[in-house]
Amino acid sequence: MNRDDLFRAFDGVDDGILERSEAPAARRRAPAYRRWGALAACLALAVSLACGALAAEAKEYRAAVEFFQENGLSTEGLSRADVKAVYRDITSQHFTYDKTAQVIERAVPGWEIDQREPTPEELAELWNSKDPVKNPTASPFAPLDYRFEYAEKMDEELGFEVFDRCYLSHYEDGELVWRAEFDQFCVTDWAPVSGGTAAWGQNYRWSSEQPSYPWMARVDESGNILWQRQLDHGFQDEYISQVVDNGDGTWAVVSRGDFEYLCLSQYDIDGNELSFQNILVGNLGIWNVVRLGEGYLAQLGNTVDGETARLAKLDREGNLLDTFTYAGEDCDYAITDMIEFGGRVYLSAYAVPKQTDGGGRYEIDGILDYLFDNEIWEISSEELTPMVRDNYTAVLLLCDPEGGAPETFYSVKGSLGGKLAVDGAGSLAWDVESVADTFFSPATSSFTIGGTCQVFRYTFDGSGALLGQEDTGETTPYRR
Repeated sequence: MNRDDLFRAFDGVDDGILERSEAPAARRRAPAYRRWGALAACLALAVSLACGALAAEAKEYRAAVEFFQENGLSTEGLSRADVKAVYRDITSQHFTYDKTAQVIERAVPGWEIDQREPTPEELAELWNSKDPVKNPTASPFAPLDYRFEYAEKMDEELGFEVFDRCYLSHYEDGELVWRAEFDQFCVTDWAPVSGGTAAWGQNYRWSSEQPSYPWMARVDESGNILWQRQLDHGFQDEYISQVVDNGDGTWAVVSRGDFEYLCLSQYDIDGNELSFQNILVGNLGIWNVVRLGEGYLAQLGNTVDGETARLAKLDREGNLLDTFTYAGEDCDYAITDMIEFGGRVYLSAYAVPKQTDGGGRYEIDGILDYLFDNEIWEISSEELTPMVRDNYTAVLLLCDPEGGAPETFYSVKGSLGGKLAVDGAGSLAWDVESVADTFFSPATSSFTIGGTCQVFRYTFDGSGALLGQEDTGETTPYRR
């Protein structure tokens, strides 16, 4: 109840008392001191309630102002109600109030990173060479050199070839360091962990009616398989999304059960399960998981529904502490990568205008509406590219490890947020994909607008301060 509601309630009490004081002539009127005594009592009660509510409101407002001051946020242009609403929006980790993003954007002078647009010469080069250019040896985002292959064998009873074994090989500078052979399951992914490598995958099945079980293994630094474990949590279909090294000799294994449950299990160094918890989240994939304080932050999503910025905060045991979605009044966020660095969690994302008609085109809905409504079936890159650039803003969000609240936004217009990594100097590296040229292809089934992005790299220190930026010379394809 706000102050206006209290005053309206106060007015209601007053009118009611006055009406009851006008008794019919045939009825004996109460003495004046009794009438006005009752009125005074009711007025005192109403004033007491109003004062109590106003005191609570004032206390919340003071707390909100202190929060703004402590975090370097500006109250300029905000009403008293706005200040409280933004305060609640950030501290509750919902980020849905329309003015929250504006407040955070103003928090850091120069938070918007200027990025030059491609030169005519670069555009000509991009136009003449559509294939992405890669230089992994100079990039902190170059994947660890693991190579995977598998072999099959003929099953005489079934009459066709089935899985026999697979191999995971690790190379350094092009030279084979070790090769591990798995015959219990087919490896689908891996990650470096302290003291070696975690590998995981699925059991082989030749029919959809067969259950699908996840497997994981620990491989030492020489390529020896120390143990292999099959996970069985009672699901018909379960797969591992990610293995997170807790840094204390244990692993957190995040899996998805029957396409509806987010599962978190803890394992010791010998592969023994220490705990297990599952949470019903519905038809949402598990895209990224990072450590957040004593627990974890998981990104959930569904590209069909345009759900790309749902975050779930979990404790060590796998209990769901909170969920929130990053969104603004006029835009939606798509989170592309997450990383823990300097004791905080960084989110790479990009903002696009909200979809208007739910037609499944999501990010470029407004552009296609304009083209189709005006029956434009051919358009040059010079005309289309500015429209596409205006549609995107890359965003880097820093989160506090305890509450998940943002501390700083960095943004780059005309771009998409890309990968995050720690470079050789120990700095945080953020790749931003700047839309350089585009083409309209309404007859293509897999995309409608294609193009090429230039990759710019920004580096930050442990406090989140921008250290530098560079044009990497790399490009990535754009397809929507």
